[in-house]
Amino acid sequence: MIEELGIRDLGVIAEAALPLGPGFTAVTGETGAGKTMVVTALGLLLGSRADAGTVRAGAKQAWVEGRWLLADPDAVAERVADAGGEIDAGELLLGRSVSAEGRSRAIVGGRSAPVGVLAELADHLVVVHGQADQQRLRSATAQREALDRFAGPDLGAVLGEYRSAFRAWRSEAEELRALRDHHDERLREAEELRQALDELEAADPQPGEDDALQERAERLTNLEELRLAAAQARELVSAEVAGDDTPDAITLVESARRHVERVVAHDAALAPIAEGIASAGFALADAATELSSYLAGLDADGAAELETVQERRAVLTALARRHGSLDAALSFRHDGGLRLVELDGDDDRIAELEDRVAQHAAAVDELADRLTALRTDAAGRLAAAVTAELSALAMPDAELTVAVERAAEPAAHGRDQVAILLRPHSGTEPRPVAKGASGGELSRVMLAIEVVIAGADPVPTFVFDEVDAGVGGAAAIEIGRRLARLAERSQVIVVTHLAQVAAFATNHLSVVKGTDGRVTASSVRQLEGTDREAEMARLLSGLADSESGLAHARELLEIADRDAA
Repeated sequence: MIEELGIRDLGVIAEAALPLGPGFTAVTGETGAGKTMVVTALGLLLGSRADAGTVRAGAKQAWVEGRWLLADPDAVAERVADAGGEIDAGELLLGRSVSAEGRSRAIVGGRSAPVGVLAELADHLVVVHGQADQQRLRSATAQREALDRFAGPDLGAVLGEYRSAFRAWRSEAEELRALRDHHDERLREAEELRQALDELEAADPQPGEDDALQERAERLTNLEELRLAAAQARELVSAEVAGDDTPDAITLVESARRHVERVVAHDAALAPIAEGIASAGFALADAATELSSYLAGLDADGAAELETVQERRAVLTALARRHGSLDAALSFRHDGGLRLVELDGDDDRIAELEDRVAQHAAAVDELADRLTALRTDAAGRLAAAVTAELSALAMPDAELTVAVERAAEPAAHGRDQVAILLRPHSGTEPRPVAKGASGGELSRVMLAIEVVIAGADPVPTFVFDEVDAGVGGAAAIEIGRRLARLAERSQVIVVTHLAQVAAFATNHLSVVKGTDGRVTASSVRQLEGTDREAEMARLLSGLADSESGLAHARELLEIADRDAA
């Protein structure tokens, strides 16, 4: 239940606080005063699309805040907590701002939250009926949804099972169709893939092999130059042939060490120098050994190996060119193998899917039959109850019929086509409510349906925007009565221009338009006593001080009081 609604700088309303509370609240006011801004404000709190055009002229932003008292906080507690908000002793605060630039911000339980959270909470808090919603009742979807709400949780549980089975059936049936339609194409792909993989298996490329072969080819190509350079270096470091006139490096260093060590006793400063020369000699000896090993390791038949390396490089180059790179070829070898396993398993997968699709189809048929049975049973009960309500809404000869017919193919909601038919007067044929009902009749049909459904599927709060459009006289009084009856189970908020409806409200709010000659600014007043009589007289006659209007207003209030008693 909405305990209070605060509005600032929304449309023509500069600032207003609407005390709502339980029961039936009527909102009235002159044309252009901003009555519909109340519905707009509630829409913003329930996640409707923000429009910068609703921000009051000259204001930076519009702000709406609602305080809800929750009879069942558990219904929304988890979603509020997920959004970071809190419910304090059953009280939930929702807020929404809209800037003049069109930016929007939502507040849930005292914390900023995505606007989508408001829309999710709306399903548990409020049902809003504007004139567009009355027109929506003309659609087959809205009519089926109304019947399903009336049918209650039993149908809801079966519908949930059906939708799961339907999704599984559609998904796997689509996969089966795709496999069958592209079977030949997938066979060709498998054959081409197998050939490419056979080529890769035969070549058996290894990661980094191309770089290693390039280095090997470079070495083999320059083998003689490497051998000559290494041999010359070895001879200069340590001559292998004794008696050569050209001393080698090791001999020279050794001679230098002996000269220094002979006189080191005369000057201690020469000791580290002698050690350094000795270390150089050791290093040269190591180098000579390594050069000898290098020369011994050079291949004797480098030309034959070079040819083998070049042939292998040509194979890898061809693979790299075909796949983009050697790394890509290696990836293709792995991924292509997995893809081939999948393609080769098509026949098994088709057989498996045929069995599963048949099982899902049987489940869809069985659940669709259960839905049809539940809807057919609910359709009769809904039609009888709504027809009785229409009789009380000044349509005594009207008869409502809810037809449930099976469609040829199942859909996401079942296999049923639901149509609400209306016979407004005796002697006429039932016609689809989309074609057979006037605007006023459609308003009453919608209200009658909501009153009946509320008994089976209670909603905390109903908001009606001009549910009495196209209605007057006795019919308007009966609409007021039915709204009061609905308010016995739920909070009801109605924007109306009819005194006959407002008379039955337990809380009457008036949107009052004021102006300073330049800017129009409206406010909201709670009416009681003579102020309420004057507003109802204005609704009846256009004059707040009309004696006949005031008398009629008092008469309407007396009728409402007697009904309430």
